Amino acid sequence: MKVGVPKEIKAHEYRVGLTPGAVREYVAAGHRVMIEANAGAGIGATDDDYRAAGATILDSAGEVFASSEMIVKVKEPQPSEWSQLRESQILFTYLHLAPDPEQAKGLLKSGCTAIAYETVTDAHGGLPLLAPMSEVAGRLAIEAAGSALKRSAGGRGLLIGGVPGVQPARIVVIGGGVVGTHAARMAVGLGAEVTIIDRSIPRLRELDELFEGRVRTRFSTIESLEEEVFAADVVIGAVLVPGASAPKLVRRSMLSSMRKRAVIVDVAIDQGGCFETSHPTTHADPTYEVDGIIHYCVANMPGAVPLTSSQALNNATLPFGLALANKGFSAVLDNPHLRAGLNVHRGRLTYKAVAESLGLPFSPIEQAAA
Repeated sequence: MKVGVPKEIKAHEYRVGLTPGAVREYVAAGHRVMIEANAGAGIGATDDDYRAAGATILDSAGEVFASSEMIVKVKEPQPSEWSQLRESQILFTYLHLAPDPEQAKGLLKSGCTAIAYETVTDAHGGLPLLAPMSEVAGRLAIEAAGSALKRSAGGRGLLIGGVPGVQPARIVVIGGGVVGTHAARMAVGLGAEVTIIDRSIPRLRELDELFEGRVRTRFSTIESLEEEVFAADVVIGAVLVPGASAPKLVRRSMLSSMRKRAVIVDVAIDQGGCFETSHPTTHADPTYEVDGIIHYCVANMPGAVPLTSSQALNNATLPFGLALANKGFSAVLDNPHLRAGLNVHRGRLTYKAVAESLGLPFSPIEQAAA
């Protein structure tokens, strides 16, 4: 198969769909890989590195889209990209369609087959292609919070871990999944006072054992959420409903009861955010203030550490990408985990949660593939 990798064009996105090491695997399996010139610059990979791995370097994204049967990216396609997709072409990338109706319409119009990293599953019921970026984003969330807490950045002027004789920051993590766990791990390591809120009692038990009592766990109710959010210096939004828009758990009316200049980090912003006052920001302008509360809502947080992120992502995506390259759309029909990743096919939405979030018709894969 002809596999193409365009350079990412979203603001301050430095990751790349395939590393040179991943290209070698595709080439060894008999596939032709075409890389847009300078696509790997953000991770320090030169065009010569890709040539040495067996790739062909093309001058423009247009050439990559036109000559490829499968496009491998990192972030969701931008308007200039989805307009170049075509029927029978496979797109393999993060999509996050639920809060993005324009992208959904663009993909539907193109007729392409779009497989979303974030909804591909594994035998354990996990989301193996979302997990590595969730790990990165969870850890970065605490770094971002630490920066936003500084008085020079508009924050409360707190050091996350405090110092002897001075209280550390109080950090509340909403959601005990991969993002929440890694955020809590970083926060605990820095010496913060950490609480994790979740609706799963079994998961709260697991977290209590994992952290050996170093974090507080609370079952999520309206009352417990308010109590913790109002007393927090930092609130990390780490809620995930696979494929669907994130629920709005913290309303604007709650901000007035929070500590002034407290910080919100909404890691769920890719799925619309779990704070009513959240809207996507960029690494160039990451924060804004609403009712005295600092909001950090960067939609591509792992893009700040592209070398780590690209390597971690490629480790996870490689077996699935090779399966698609080897068998084409048949891989989706044969593999239930890739099937779960199918969001768009031949002008139809094939992921129910996405269709419901967008208010558009849902087509089961059997119907869409007929």
